[in-house]
Amino acid sequence: MFGPMPTSRQEKLDMIDEIVNRLLARYASAIVAIGVYGSIALESDGPFSDIEMYVIVQDGAEVQGHEFVYEPFKIEVAVFQRTPFLNRARAVDDLWALTADSYINIKAVFDPDDFFLAVKSLPLDISDVTVEKIMREFVIWEPYETIAKLRNNYNAGNLNYISLGAKDLSWRTAKLIGLANKQYYSTRAKTFEESLLARSKPDGYAELVQHIMNGSLSDRDHTYKLCEQLWNGLNDWLKELGIEYVETELPF
Repeated sequence: MFGPMPTSRQEKLDMIDEIVNRLLARYASAIVAIGVYGSIALESDGPFSDIEMYVIVQDGAEVQGHEFVYEPFKIEVAVFQRTPFLNRARAVDDLWALTADSYINIKAVFDPDDFFLAVKSLPLDISDVTVEKIMREFVIWEPYETIAKLRNNYNAGNLNYISLGAKDLSWRTAKLIGLANKQYYSTRAKTFEESLLARSKPDGYAELVQHIMNGSLSDRDHTYKLCEQLWNGLNDWLKELGIEYVETELPF
């Protein structure tokens, strides 16, 4: 049987301890903090979950990160210098709703100066102006192009794309919902479920997402109609939020 292989939580924690001890033995003077993020930090890991770790080093220090399979584990040791990591935690982009949790919920395994405690609040310190700017840019980059592809393929009779396009449109809308509500998702696997609980979301979103989660994609005509319904709802929702993305004059 090829991996991934199942491991218990205790086995993962034991491996984390071994990695920490090895890192400290080799780079103790450079290391600021070591933490675990993802499902292990959230205590929601399953038998096939990987180990995801941050190693924060002093600015200017050079320590190589690694992502590898060491059976039965899949391990990622991401190394960042102190200041760049703080900047990453503050950054807001279209992925914010999917990445913020990895800075907010870090399980410290070596952190003598409470570095990760200071990081915890940074992703949530975002302004409405920044959120609106990112949403305006992103709706042009992704959802607008996605509905164009859906319309092209539907009109051309290429219905094989409709299911994939519906998933793409829903996923990209979930990212916008996270930004609009300043709500981050605990894991990619629960993004749709958690986005449905958001206070503000476009009409048509719940219907398409439930359609996808139920696996009801064989009726491609109906799936396409749900996509168009969501696109209409998304545009109305953006207007309600005061986000206009259509230019009235050429910008140059």
